[in-house]
Amino acid sequence: MVGVKAANCDIIRGDGKLPPLYRRKEYQVMTYIQERGSTHVYHVNRMSKEEMDHMISLCVHEQPAYCVAACPFKMDTKEMLYYAAKGNFKKALAIYEKITPFPMILCDGCTAPCEDNCKLCELGDGVSIREVERAIVRYGEPGRRSSVFRMRKKKKAAIFGSGLFPLFLAGELEKKMYPTTIYCKEEDYESYIAAATGHLLESDRSNEAKRLKSMDLSFEFGCSLNLSFIREKMELADVVCASEEVAKMLAPEEAADVEIMLREQAKIVSGPAESVMDAAFAAKRAALTVDLLVQNLSPHSNRGSEGAVTTKLYTNMEGIHGSNKIFCGQDGYSKEEAVEEAKRCIQCHCDECMKGCVYLSEYQKHPGLLAREIYNNTQIIMGDHPMNKPMNACALCGQCTVICPNGFDMSQVCKSARENMVSTDKMPLAPHEFALMDMLFSNSEAFLSRLQPGYETCRYVFFPGCQAGAIAPDVVIQAYEDLSNRVAGGVALMLGCCGAISEWAGRYEMTEKVNEQLKQELAKLGDPIIIAGCPSCMKQLKESIGAHVIGIWEILRKIGLPQQAKGLEIPVAIHDACGARGDAQTQDMIRQLLSDMGCIVEDTEYSRDLSPCCGYGGLTAYANKDMAAKMTEKCLERSDAPYITYCMACRDRFAREGRESRHILELLYGANASNMPDISEKRYNRLILKQTLLKNIWNEESVMEKKDYTVAYTEEAIHMMDERMILKSDVERVLSDYRENQEAILDEETKELVTRSRLGNVTFWVRFVETEDGYLVHRAYSHRMNIMKRVGQ
Repeated sequence: MVGVKAANCDIIRGDGKLPPLYRRKEYQVMTYIQERGSTHVYHVNRMSKEEMDHMISLCVHEQPAYCVAACPFKMDTKEMLYYAAKGNFKKALAIYEKITPFPMILCDGCTAPCEDNCKLCELGDGVSIREVERAIVRYGEPGRRSSVFRMRKKKKAAIFGSGLFPLFLAGELEKKMYPTTIYCKEEDYESYIAAATGHLLESDRSNEAKRLKSMDLSFEFGCSLNLSFIREKMELADVVCASEEVAKMLAPEEAADVEIMLREQAKIVSGPAESVMDAAFAAKRAALTVDLLVQNLSPHSNRGSEGAVTTKLYTNMEGIHGSNKIFCGQDGYSKEEAVEEAKRCIQCHCDECMKGCVYLSEYQKHPGLLAREIYNNTQIIMGDHPMNKPMNACALCGQCTVICPNGFDMSQVCKSARENMVSTDKMPLAPHEFALMDMLFSNSEAFLSRLQPGYETCRYVFFPGCQAGAIAPDVVIQAYEDLSNRVAGGVALMLGCCGAISEWAGRYEMTEKVNEQLKQELAKLGDPIIIAGCPSCMKQLKESIGAHVIGIWEILRKIGLPQQAKGLEIPVAIHDACGARGDAQTQDMIRQLLSDMGCIVEDTEYSRDLSPCCGYGGLTAYANKDMAAKMTEKCLERSDAPYITYCMACRDRFAREGRESRHILELLYGANASNMPDISEKRYNRLILKQTLLKNIWNEESVMEKKDYTVAYTEEAIHMMDERMILKSDVERVLSDYRENQEAILDEETKELVTRSRLGNVTFWVRFVETEDGYLVHRAYSHRMNIMKRVGQ
């Protein structure tokens, strides 16, 4: 294409020896985009790690459930109840055992702060978590101790005295593999347990004594815990721990710091024994203090988050009904009752964005995790980039931003990642090349910018958008004729692409070139107000070039409906375009226009700002066709009524899925769009639109050159080419090269000829037969490998 100004960076030119079947004479050279060309911004990140971390922090999916956050031990109550509800008490007990070495003792003395924070309390009774815990401990099978050899630590610990705190601390240190010796007055394990837990039933004490005996701990029973004995044994240990009674005897003038459980002057770890919960929690803090002391670190630092926390989790309670907890007798829940009570848990979580977004639900990853993986993908210097496909599958529609209670914007993450991959020369061209070439075509061969006849400058310019010209050229003609006849001040016309395609692809340099082209053309027209026929164009032109843009629907609301405007006689479902997300004025005007035409409009579950993408946005339809098809299906499952849209790409995708759909301009001007034009017909429609307008309005003739031979296509070939994004002009270029070099392979079985040509970055293969008038194409396919021909061998 001679004279391409839209994106002359990142492009190279082929020789294009023969034009396609319909080609204006002045365009004799085909333009291609360079594959992986270097840029002057190599290794420049478009989103910093700090910005990414801030974005990821907005996702609350991994925030703890309300019950978990309230628990000082951070027990995964939600998961424990999940397994209990399935009757798997063994796994439920294993979760409980993670937080305490003595589950029977802890559950008996647990004060259950989690119950007060259960989300179901908002609707009635919360889950009776403590009673379920007790049933789990009672009926669950304790896990076997791992047979895998664990290396014991070199530093030794000594614990003096008995009671709840020493007991729990012994268990915590044993978990951490510290060689620990306990010195106590008691004569055996049973009496040591009884000294700490006199409130337990004898059978429960016996079970906990067996658990204690199985631990890798050393006991010296029957000790006389006087000062001389204690000080003698202290010399054998690296860390000294004691009950509060012994600690007061060793350091009577010093109290333990309750944050770290340490008498710092005496170097004695000790803790309270007022209650089971206090002792168990103090033992956990004390065990961490032991860890820090043996590493010669400050016991005040590197402690992380201890105790109960505040959660930012959001849980949608819509559709959830309250219920009463199951009655619990003096003997506690039976196994069956515990299962039923655990089933009341609603498993609090936040997946609001995943409910409405096909992209997130298909990858089954919450946005925080997916964003992290995509960001890490951009940091890979050499090797595969496994997250390229997920990164390019996002429609960049912004639905997640509206649904998320914290405004997490996955579209910004993916867009920035694409720009980063382009700027560092790591983004393959293949996923977006066809769309970018289509944009170049719209802003070169199919581009048109003209003042309204009789005006030197115009107050307005009609910008219908590239998709409107490709799918509904007759609608564009009628809309422009109506506007130029009824709008005062003159209405110029501009046919082209707004640059959204290169913006979505992350090719920001190409976008800058498009912006420069549009600014120059608008200046020639007198910088008029843009009347956009597409909400995406409206959004892009406002943001990219700062233009004053209004929608055609706004003008029609002021000047009145065209005479031929007529709505459908049956109820219709309205699909809001992604470009109008957050634009309540546009959404309201569209509904008002439909009402004025007599349409009965029904809003679907996801409408207005919550509307999902049709699958075209973000170039998903080019980069991931399967994902785009699922997005379209998600849109259509909301209603069985005909769909009314105000985005031509949405209308086209719905029609391709067999659903009756109309663009609002079709109803306003009584002209239906083409019936699912293929990719070649879309380009041809743009050229015919430009030619027709030049002839009918500006009295300019465009000479179209026809070849002296014909090229016909079987239905299979047309379907295959549309599916594989092969243009008729590509096939005709291949056949043109064949006519010149006469190189082809003859298939003896089918008598078909097979030939190929390298056009830009793609090698095209065409299977055809020769006819009296020219050629009949049976099949076509392409790949990005370059076939080298050996000469002279």
